[in-house]
Amino acid sequence: MTTHPEPEARMRALAADLVRDGSIRSPEWESVFASVPRHHFVPRWYEAATDPRGITVWNERDDTDREAWLRTVYSDATLVTGLEPGTAERVGDRAWTGVATSSSTQPGLMAGMLEDLRVGDGHRVLEIGTGTGYNAALLSARLGDCLVHSLDIAPELVETAGRRLAALGFRPALAHGDGRAGFPGGGGFDRIIATCSVPRLPDAWIGQLLPGGSILADLDLGIAGGLMRFTPEEDGTVLGRFTVTTGQFMPARADALSYGSAPRVPYAPDSGKRPSRVTADAIRGAYPFRLLLAFALPRAELVHHTDDDGTWSVQLQTSEGAWARVPLGGESYVTEGGDGALWREAEATWSWWNEQGRPGLNRFAVVREPDGRMHARCLSTQARWDLGT
Repeated sequence: MTTHPEPEARMRALAADLVRDGSIRSPEWESVFASVPRHHFVPRWYEAATDPRGITVWNERDDTDREAWLRTVYSDATLVTGLEPGTAERVGDRAWTGVATSSSTQPGLMAGMLEDLRVGDGHRVLEIGTGTGYNAALLSARLGDCLVHSLDIAPELVETAGRRLAALGFRPALAHGDGRAGFPGGGGFDRIIATCSVPRLPDAWIGQLLPGGSILADLDLGIAGGLMRFTPEEDGTVLGRFTVTTGQFMPARADALSYGSAPRVPYAPDSGKRPSRVTADAIRGAYPFRLLLAFALPRAELVHHTDDDGTWSVQLQTSEGAWARVPLGGESYVTEGGDGALWREAEATWSWWNEQGRPGLNRFAVVREPDGRMHARCLSTQARWDLGT
């Protein structure tokens, strides 16, 4: 592998930075990050800005300014590399609106995940979400490309990643298709790593895992979620524990063109405001509590809301039209729409979490039962939440 001396120095500097911040925890991965050129996989990206109307505009950047390009590529930042074709609209010479669909993940997050994956020599790995191909290159440099398989929903991403990988001498097995269905032609993997989020653990991943294997994936539970390492148990269940690395990914897609959105009924009428024991700061600042809300309210979502007077709030809402919001800034009142059950559950969850001594993420697990059902469990109290079908 040959690169320009300047990028080589930046590769080494990035690896050293990731060691210092704790993302890289082993000499093997330090060597890999210092030798695989990220800039080879990110010749261009899109930088977000907000126009006067409050609309996100994506400004295209490339290597025209070589110094700025290399500085950005070797920073610890996620870089958006693709926009959904159906939403992308040109609004300037090199500016677009649209929905981001692919990216080169923050190197610190990638490094932490690869460490959490706990690969060893000879391990056969499946990556769900090829993207730019950079992560597949890192895995190939660590394990040998004959042990690396990678899958993406977008055939053009797979094709481009394949060319970039081959130019560096890597030829892992690549395929395109719905990653939730596993690798075409069968499995037999020691490790599966997903760089997209899923609301539940797909059957195909478990079926393609070898005995003693594990799966690292971002479990999206709506209000919250996180990176979890799943391991099959002897009784047929699969136990997921949160990793020390935190991060979130774009959701897995059923097709290459659109994420889609679930239809929702109109919002329920405003039924007034009342005092609340739970504030917006509590929801935003206490992630374990937000995770508990996801367990207790598996069909709810968390959004930011702005009133006509400019007041910003954190809002819980469901597709059935119920909603409840608390203002940012620490004020302790809630405004609701619907029968009030949504916020009563939030307050009951807050009380339980405080009564239990505010347990952290390491005290919770997600269990997939042999019949496919999933539930969450507090390991210290054995409290259980059904996550639905």
